[in-house]
Amino acid sequence: MASPIALIAKVRGVRSLSWEQVIGWRLRRSHLVAPVADETGEANVVGRVVGDIAGVQAQIMSAAGLAIGIRVAGVTQVDVRAEVWQHRSLVKTYGPRGTLHLLPAAELPLWMAAMRACSSPSQARVYTYHGIEPPQLAAVTDAIGDALDGRCLTRQELADEVVQRVGEWARERLLSAWGDLLRPAATTGLLCFGPSQGAKITFVRADQWLQGWRDVDPDEAIAEVAKRYLAAYGPATKQDFAGWFGIEPDAAAGLFAASDLVEVDVEGARRWLLAEHADGPWEPPRGSLRLLGQYECYLLGSYPRARVVPMESRARITTYGRGRFEGAVALSVLLVDGVVRGIWRRQRRGNRIDLRVEPFIELSADQSDQLASEAARVGEFLGTDVALSVGALD
Repeated sequence: MASPIALIAKVRGVRSLSWEQVIGWRLRRSHLVAPVADETGEANVVGRVVGDIAGVQAQIMSAAGLAIGIRVAGVTQVDVRAEVWQHRSLVKTYGPRGTLHLLPAAELPLWMAAMRACSSPSQARVYTYHGIEPPQLAAVTDAIGDALDGRCLTRQELADEVVQRVGEWARERLLSAWGDLLRPAATTGLLCFGPSQGAKITFVRADQWLQGWRDVDPDEAIAEVAKRYLAAYGPATKQDFAGWFGIEPDAAAGLFAASDLVEVDVEGARRWLLAEHADGPWEPPRGSLRLLGQYECYLLGSYPRARVVPMESRARITTYGRGRFEGAVALSVLLVDGVVRGIWRRQRRGNRIDLRVEPFIELSADQSDQLASEAARVGEFLGTDVALSVGALD
């Protein structure tokens, strides 16, 4: 006899899916079933993969690099740095949720236009709290573009230049690591991150740093970004997209009424998927084990979070490190069949890395072998030997 959920879906005329199927789909779309191998001489496989997963959060550049390294076969941290600072196929800038991201250079105008389409409520509260009025914000944005014209400046140098143009009131917020006054300039192509000078970050003009900057209609851009999100992390709801992108759910409502989306039923809940993906494949991949770094895009994009970070895992995560405050996304995690089943850390010991994993489940012999392979892959990415151990993290 069919389950009540399947019967409901049949009456409503929509496809019925299990969460196991959805998680398997997201694993495939996130390139976490197997690393992408560049077998065709593709000019920019790294940029394509970053585009496929709708960008990589980059507060911690080493973690952002690892997110790419575990998805693209043979890529090292040296290669990732080269893609950002030499080849410029990736750009470090402010992205979804106002957080630092690596985004494909070819798609940067699209992403920045999407950010202009919908204001962030948290960002608006920051401006209100600090008494920053729209004319002041516009003046700072123009001053940033003027100061960076043909130049690469450190944060301090940029603040000095902008203050000369708009007044001393702007200095504190310009020097803040939160980037409150820098994000509007980023969304208009007047700012992105440049190569660091030692420990100092720098900024350049995005429209000059990259070739082929173009204007994109913000409404068209946000609609396209919503589809990019669904392609990577669907089936999803407007609330899911709004939380991931950092906007109010009402601002996303119209985006989920497009004719190229279809409704699916996920264990009794209504969710949305791109019509072109309705036929899957929906067979859940099994036997997948991966080591993911901090602020991993798979966790950040997957809603509801409880499906990929179950209660029994959260119980331990909330007692360790930054997991106490930010949950699983702040930690390096062990992923088994798309679900968080452990945590790990790495520490440099002379010429090697000690990588210690604390599984929350008993690993089979096959999973232990996979774990050893994953640790070796981390070592290859970092360009160093890795010593793997398994046990509780202190």
